[in-house]
Order: sequence, then structure tokens, then C-alpha cells
Amino acid sequence: MKALPFTIPKPRRDALILQEDKEVLFYGQFHQHEEIQISYIVSGEGTLIVGDTVNYFKAGDLLVLGGSLPHVFKSDPLKSELSHMLSVFFTKASFGAHFFETEEVQSLRSFFSKTENGIKILSKKEPLIRLFKALFRARKFDRFMLFLQFLKVANQAKYEGLSSFVSEKKYNDNEGKRMHAVFAYTINHFREEITLDSIAREAAMTKNAFCKYFKKRTNKTYISFLNELRIEEACQLLRRERELAIADIAEQSGFQNISHFNRKFKLLKGKTPRAFRKEIVL
Repeated sequence: MKALPFTIPKPRRDALILQEDKEVLFYGQFHQHEEIQISYIVSGEGTLIVGDTVNYFKAGDLLVLGGSLPHVFKSDPLKSELSHMLSVFFTKASFGAHFFETEEVQSLRSFFSKTENGIKILSKKEPLIRLFKALFRARKFDRFMLFLQFLKVANQAKYEGLSSFVSEKKYNDNEGKRMHAVFAYTINHFREEITLDSIAREAAMTKNAFCKYFKKRTNKTYISFLNELRIEEACQLLRRERELAIADIAEQSGFQNISHFNRKFKLLKGKTPRAFRKEIVL
């Protein structure tokens, strides 16, 4: 996968591009493409950065990423399970420039609005996954009909947003490489101390220039992003390591101070780590 911008390879006449990724680890570069991406995570889990927001993906997730929305999937290297993802790519013009503007499919217009910044589908997942898998077995005309049915059901489903990102412009290739270097370094080293000086060096910029650059392109400071990544890691540890002390979870997530960890956790999650863990047990 090349740096931003990224072109999805496709047969010349196909409206829908189907892709299957089956790797030990997903570790693509931070990238964007004009196509809307719908992905079903068959197996695996890890970090998903969408625009300006850190998320966590896991088996069973149905995700929709709007066109030109920067993102990267990074599997958790501590998991031995194979990472397996099915994806469909398309644009609003895939079936003709004005297809989705016709009255017959006007009910689908809200789908494109709600998915611009990415969504995770929360309800109607069983029929949606069944339809999605069927796309990969169907002949092309049947695939078209199944896809419209999928969009109809998905548009009625409950969902949660993945990002608040508002893109001012598309990234050029140099910006893509720079942002990829920043995110790759952060994902690989967030458990360690990361200073603004060290991350600025990864971006080949001065500290002040980097801080302005990062905030302009993500709508948040680098430290805010780093804390979100660490807190998301802490949430996963709280879920799967029930016997691990909260102080140890804080340290393994990259926080050197338990009080600082508790404050940031409550600020981002609206509750303390202890309360978060208690709700999981209940």
C-alpha cells in the first residue's frame, strides 16, 4: 500500500471493487482514496485511526469509511489470530453520475451523509453480514442487487461515528508519507515516552512547526491524539486482563503517573478505569 493518496486497483468496467485481506497483521500506511469503503472484520483486532480519531476494531465489526477519509488499520501484534477483512469499494458515481440522485433510491441519500466521517454499524448485523458475504459469492448482476439491499438495511441500522474529521483538502504524496511516519512511530512506541521533540524528528520538522502542522490536519494536538491512543489501549487491557492491577494497566498503556492516567481516562471515557471495568463484569 503506497502513501497518500491511494488508488484502489479495479477492472475497468466493474462498479464494485471487492477485496479480501488475510494477513498475520494489517499494517497499511495512513492513506485515503476516493472510494467509500465498507469492511467486515472476519477475524483479528487492533487499532483503527480514522481522520482525527483513535478507534479499536475487532472480529464482527462492520465499518463504513467515507470517500477521501484518511485512515489506517493496525493489527495488535500481541494477538496470534490471523487478521482477515472483506471490503467493498465504490463511489457515488459507480453506477452512473446521477444514479443515487434518482427518486427510486432517494432513501439512500442519508446513508452517504452519515458515513462521510466513518461509522461502525451496531444493529441489524446478522442480516448485513449475511448479505455482505453473499456479495463475494454472487455473479455480477446478483451482486448489484445484493449491494443495494445491503445499503437499504445498513441505512436503517443504528451506528456510532468513527471520527469528527473535516477534511479541508486531499493530502499530497509528501504529506501522506509524513503523516504515515508520525502515526506508524506513535502506534509502535506509544507505550514508551514520546516527546514532542522526538515525534517532530520523525516528521522531519521543528517542534513548533510540527505542532501547528499536526493540529491543522487533525483538528487536535499531538498530545491529545497520543493520550487517546493510550486510553484506547487501556480499555482493551481492562476488558481482557481482568486480574491486572489498574496501576499496571496505566504503565503498560504508556502512562508514567497513575493520577494522570485516571484524569485522562475519566476525561475521555466519562468514568474512572475502575468503573469502566466494573461495567464490563456486570
